[in-house]
Parts: sequence; structure tokens; C-alpha cells
Amino acid sequence: MNFLKLAAERYSVRKFTDKPLEKDIIDKILEAGHIAPTGCNYQPQRILVINNEEALTKLRDCTRCHFDAPCAMLICYNKDECWTRPYDGNQSGIVDASIVTTHMMLEAWELGIGSTWVMHFNPFKIREAFEIPEAIEPVALLVMGYPAPDAVPNERHTVYRPMEETVFLNKF
Repeated sequence: MNFLKLAAERYSVRKFTDKPLEKDIIDKILEAGHIAPTGCNYQPQRILVINNEEALTKLRDCTRCHFDAPCAMLICYNKDECWTRPYDGNQSGIVDASIVTTHMMLEAWELGIGSTWVMHFNPFKIREAFEIPEAIEPVALLVMGYPAPDAVPNERHTVYRPMEETVFLNKF
């Protein structure tokens, strides 16, 4: 599939079958995150795979946006391993974790796996539930699974602002 077609067809799946993801599928999705570019290639990402009933139950207590997915991946970054911009001290961790999440989300779709990028989770509960160390910062939760037969994109999926409102040449 060409990239623009893949990017246009992928949508946030919020209804899944209960079929678990096979190990080889999970491994391919993780590989896409592994090869994602990060600031100075420091690779500060840390990914927690959540795919057994005990862990999924914990997850459900941390967010209402789990959509009963049979698998989730919590994408984090290590604050001590990020590239830091020397001018203002801004770290690349959130951007790095977002790039990793995007790669994983698109690879999942290519493999027939639906996902939704969830930022609506309680970071304090998730940190406690999964014993996340202080240096590790949760950024995104990617809930995923095989799309249910009646899963459909949100009505706004193909609504885009005119490019003239979002792209500027040489100045704002």
C-alpha cells in the first residue's frame, strides 16, 4: 500500500473483536517503533505491552478509553536519556515517543490491526498500577486489536481544514 493511501485509510478503531494479537503481529508493531527516528537517535522510548487479562483490568481502571481492546501499548520515554536542545533545555522525549507511536500505529494498520491513540488516561494511576519508575514518562496509550466487523471511522475522519489555514510559506 502506498503511504498516502495507508495514512488516509487508517482510522481510530474504537470497537474490537476479542481475538488476541499473535506474538508475530506484536513483534512487527514493536519493530516499527524500534526503528522510528528519535532525537540524535538516543532512543529514549520505553514501551509497555499490556496484553493479558490482569494487566488489561489494571488498564481499565486508568482510562475509560480502553474500548475493550485485547491489547494496548503504553509508549513512554526515559527523561534521563532524551536529547536536550541547548538553547532552552527543551527535551525531545514527548516528540520521540509520539514518532514511535505513529510508526507503530501505521504498521498496525498495515497488518490489519486497528488502534486508537489515547492520551486520556490518568498518569498517576497508570504509574502506580504498572509500577513505572519516576524517570519514565508515559505519553501515549495505543489500544489495539482486530477491528470489529461493525467498526467505523468517526464522522470527522475525512474532514480537513483547508491547507491554506495550516501551511505558511516563509512567515505567519
